Amino acid sequence: MSDMLILGTRKGTVIFDRTKGAWRPRPIAHAGIPVCYAARDPRDGTLWASLDHGHWGPKLSRSRDGGETWEDVSSLKYPEGARYIVKYLPTPDFDPEAPVGQAEYQHATVFKIWHLAFGSAEQAGRIYAGTIPGGLFVSDDGGDSWTLNRPLWNHESRGGDLFAGEATSENRWGGTPASIDYGVFEPGIHSVVVDPRDPNRIHVAVSSAGVLESADGGRTWLGRNGGLLMDYLPNPAADWGHDPHFMTHCCGQPEHLWQQNHCGVFYSDDGARHWRKVSLPDAGVHFGFPIAVDERDGRIAWVVPARADSERMAIGGGLCVARTTDGGQTWQTFRAGLPQEHAYDIVLRHGLDIAGDCLCFASTTGNVYLSEDRGETWQCLGNHFPPVYSVRFG
Repeated sequence: MSDMLILGTRKGTVIFDRTKGAWRPRPIAHAGIPVCYAARDPRDGTLWASLDHGHWGPKLSRSRDGGETWEDVSSLKYPEGARYIVKYLPTPDFDPEAPVGQAEYQHATVFKIWHLAFGSAEQAGRIYAGTIPGGLFVSDDGGDSWTLNRPLWNHESRGGDLFAGEATSENRWGGTPASIDYGVFEPGIHSVVVDPRDPNRIHVAVSSAGVLESADGGRTWLGRNGGLLMDYLPNPAADWGHDPHFMTHCCGQPEHLWQQNHCGVFYSDDGARHWRKVSLPDAGVHFGFPIAVDERDGRIAWVVPARADSERMAIGGGLCVARTTDGGQTWQTFRAGLPQEHAYDIVLRHGLDIAGDCLCFASTTGNVYLSEDRGETWQCLGNHFPPVYSVRFG
């Protein structure tokens, strides 16, 4: 069981330590600065925080002494000539079947560093960063320098190689509402999943495009959206435009992938080649953001259900966690130790994590809950933290 929890919050990085069986928070780091994601590199213990400065833009910060001190890291930057095709927030009269107009281009800049993922033990220094507006960056020197993954950026599903000139295909990627804070409506990569058995196999989840897979270390990419359904479009089974909220896999059985999607919970047991919708609305399992998977058995997963897109809060004023042990055929909900009235919490996409039998989630209401028995009972670690964006065991 891990003895460290790392929270990215609206007001900085909060680290909990487990000492003599009790979890206690340290004084906040990056005080006053929004931290949209924070995690520990399991290979060397380096702590990472993605800062979302309101004035100075996105930055990365790292600590090589367990969080005692932090240092800035070279900022991610798109190469000269990187462009994307502009998307606009749909208006009430938007017709998705109308002919596509002439492409409008924009030079790319990093708005948000949304997710970090680490390479295998054999890939010393390899780190991935997913961003808004939809670029995947790679570092092979522990974060000292970063390179845009051009095969994904130039993918035919988003217009082709715009470094070379005009678009050669239609941009099928949609924008994410999470980008509106930056004055744009562009896609974002919030999930990067590296296969621990074969680190050349990488999956990314994009809001709002869907899932892509590379089997050759990022040189080529294929869409993996078969079986996903978008309830809000004329063709729910369209190849592109899906809105996964978060995607993860089972470390011991990485062909088992899960996603909490805008339109339900989806599960794949064949490496994302086929997805199955496994929502159970009668049990409240349908809408939400985070999902966690057992480290050994890919059929076991947990979600924190929310009411609906239009009511982003706990169902019926009471928090619960739902667990499946059979690949989503059945779900069981657990409430012991969680508030059951006047609870309006929402847990964001990176706000739930698992380590062994221990789970932790935290909400935008600043509440932090921990379970040491696979989600069946919960204890509160605190109620007055800043809004929490991410939770990760160290």
